[in-house]
Amino acid sequence: MDKDDRKIEQITRREAIFRVSTMLGGVALVGQTAMLAGCVSQPRSESVAANHLFRQSDIELLDEIAETILPETSTPGAKAAEVGPFIAMMVTDTYYPDDQQVFLGGLKDLQKRCIVNFGAHFQVVTAAQRSQLVEMLDLEQWTYMKGRPDDAPAHYFRMIKELTLLGYFTSEIGYTQAMRYMETPGRYDPCVPYEEGETQWAPHA
Repeated sequence: MDKDDRKIEQITRREAIFRVSTMLGGVALVGQTAMLAGCVSQPRSESVAANHLFRQSDIELLDEIAETILPETSTPGAKAAEVGPFIAMMVTDTYYPDDQQVFLGGLKDLQKRCIVNFGAHFQVVTAAQRSQLVEMLDLEQWTYMKGRPDDAPAHYFRMIKELTLLGYFTSEIGYTQAMRYMETPGRYDPCVPYEEGETQWAPHA
């Protein structure tokens, strides 16, 4: 990510998606989850109303982290898609207890590092400072995951990034605005014209 607010504002949605997708390397999600097993029928903000693991301040923090990873540009960002509540729901409902503790400890570690480096909580530092911290954590998790023993837990920031992508691109905003969506069933078109620069089609179940 770029080092100052002016450059951050110039990042396009396509560039943001490319950067985060490149970070993930196309591998399967980490963290022991039963993900994709079902859908949340109520709005994501309501689905965590009785959450016993995450406080409201934790969910707000997750929203800001997710927005730093997938910021608002020509289309809404992760915060508008309620990715923070989604992440809290997924960790609560689908992660094993050990992974939950790694995740929760990671949120505390992130805040501690933000205070040490920038003198304030993540929610109030500048966009450039948030990006700087996220870049540092991403490099750390990438190095850790490359040498991680099979029985070792995933790095907490790896979990956050993957759940951010999952939450965004399974949301209505991600499906219909960041990607192109056509309701099905419909006719079968084996070959669809595509011009360079267009958004990709959202997959159908």
